[in-house]
Amino acid sequence: MPDQIAIRGIRGTGRHGVFEHERVDGQEFVIDVVLDVSTVAAGASDALVDTVDYGDVAMAVHALIVGEPVDLIEALAERVAGACLGFPGVLRAEVTVHKPHAPVPVPFDDVTVRIVRPADA
Repeated sequence: MPDQIAIRGIRGTGRHGVFEHERVDGQEFVIDVVLDVSTVAAGASDALVDTVDYGDVAMAVHALIVGEPVDLIEALAERVAGACLGFPGVLRAEVTVHKPHAPVPVPFDDVTVRIVRPADA
């Protein structure tokens, strides 16, 4: 099993959704990413250059949350996975997008979409 870097609970207000009020009012989105990487070089060198900078990953994910809106959280998840896979050393990205305030007409806790994408796809 590969090594992993996980960042959970990246939050931001986005305007994603198919309804006009979602685009106008915006709402909180929360994203978790789990990245398959090798930490062997960083473990030996203790140098940031030898690993994936999770601060940079978090900023890239946040920019997608607050950036250009999409209709579906599936599309947001794909964009996030693509951004994560763009970092050198990321072998696979698992992305979960949470939409806790989705327009669902019954009581619920959360709506999520989870995708897994390998670097070679």
